[in-house]
Amino acid sequence: MHLIERQLQIAINNILTWCKHNGHTISPSKSCAVHFCRKRGLHPDPDLYIGNQLIPVVNEVRFLGIIFDRKLTFLSHIRYLRKRCERLLNILKVLSNTSWGADRTSLLRIYESVILSRIDYGCVVYGSACASNLKKIDPLHHSALRICSGAFRTSPIGSLYVECFQMPLSLRRQKLSINYYFKVMSVSNHLLSSQHVSRALTRLYNARPSKIPPFLDRTMRMLHDTYLDGLQVQKDATFYHSPWNIPFIQYDNPFAKFNKNTTAPVVLQQIFYYHRCQYSDYITVFTDGSKADGHVGFGVIMDDASYSHILSVFCSVYTAEAMAISYALKLISSSQYRKFCIYSDSMSVLQQLEHIENATHPILLNIADTVYYLKNKGFDIVFCWTPSHVGIIGNEKADYVARTASIPIEHTIPLADIRKSVQHYILNKWQETWDRQVNNKLHRIKPSIVLWPIFPIRGFDVKLTRLRIGHTWYTHIYLLSGDSVPLCTSCNEVQTVDHILTKCPDFNSSRLNFFKTTILDLNDLVGETPHPNLFSFLRDIGFLVRI
Repeated sequence: MHLIERQLQIAINNILTWCKHNGHTISPSKSCAVHFCRKRGLHPDPDLYIGNQLIPVVNEVRFLGIIFDRKLTFLSHIRYLRKRCERLLNILKVLSNTSWGADRTSLLRIYESVILSRIDYGCVVYGSACASNLKKIDPLHHSALRICSGAFRTSPIGSLYVECFQMPLSLRRQKLSINYYFKVMSVSNHLLSSQHVSRALTRLYNARPSKIPPFLDRTMRMLHDTYLDGLQVQKDATFYHSPWNIPFIQYDNPFAKFNKNTTAPVVLQQIFYYHRCQYSDYITVFTDGSKADGHVGFGVIMDDASYSHILSVFCSVYTAEAMAISYALKLISSSQYRKFCIYSDSMSVLQQLEHIENATHPILLNIADTVYYLKNKGFDIVFCWTPSHVGIIGNEKADYVARTASIPIEHTIPLADIRKSVQHYILNKWQETWDRQVNNKLHRIKPSIVLWPIFPIRGFDVKLTRLRIGHTWYTHIYLLSGDSVPLCTSCNEVQTVDHILTKCPDFNSSRLNFFKTTILDLNDLVGETPHPNLFSFLRDIGFLVRI
């Protein structure tokens, strides 16, 4: 402790000296110290001073909205977060009347912006808390989903997640942690990028699973044995050009007045040939990117020579198009000619290059730097957009070599593409959990986790949600009141939504009247597209008001 006191006091004195020379003052009354330690026995706290005033040692402190306690359990922060968000739930309760309330989409947006954003904030930090503490936030998430969807209070948690298309908080924390991990890896000289556990401490952490390792090691264990393990993220490029020296990249679009869908290909070809006549002394360069199942590649056609390479399957077609232009500029830089016209069928890439000051994609920033360098060397480079698959020979060749590329090229993956892969990985993990819940009533109707359209009328949407989940007031109120399970008076079977809608013989005449058949499947009635006569049938049998 004496060594700690000495080192910290030296640091404080240095800060005070710097503040004195730069016109700043540190208030001792607003300063505090936290001794982070897990020792259970009596042990002294450090004595630290600002000038002649002792800095008080407290058990917890709030820093940037997160409460750090001395044992780093984050229990105080979780309790504060839950108490704060429980009050915000009243906003949803006011707006969510099951008869005239706001629609589910609006309620979920309010929940995501007002409450879920607070839960997500700092979860990379407090996500290291033990599972029992983190589960204290889950009831808040479940209550909000019940309010937004109007589901009955006994509805299973897994059904709420799937029906509202909101993943569990544990998966959300994993997604945000993985995204932050790759963001750290994408920033050059980031302070966290080198804070891995040393090999000497790895054995100790493995021997004591209760001890929480640093963030990077926790995330690497999370990614172990997944297809995301070992991805090399591309470092962020820096746009260092001054506002008066921004590279000016403008593209031609001779097809702007023509709609590709309503214009004959021969007309578009003639427009292209006229453009070539205007730039007849420019060498043509065609670029294209391609993405299919398990294959991502780009192709370049330059002066009748073809170049093609395959990229990582995690790359998007946007990245492939940008890589094709970047590779073409690399070929141009080693050419003895000085005039080139680059044709690309990616409107989004060309538009972003035209407004390069707003771009964040590292490949686009590299393209801007290369164009700036080549123009200073006397190159004249023109960009032009061409429609795809209209018979323009150079574009068709570039598309073919991009689709058939087989030569890999060494490259890193942009952060935006990795984030899409992380989202896909988390959704697959959620789907695997849902696939195991074969006894869930909603799983029979909705085996795949997808976002279904909502019913525009709030009252009917709530009733439809309860029918899909299988928990209604009539069939499951006994769980809350302590009564016996309701039985069908004619069949002596348990009253369920499936039994009432498709099986009970008492309602066969109504089924023939509204559905024209007595042999029905639950998915046909309450599936993604509900039967148009569903609510008329429910009203006729007297079940609509008891849902």
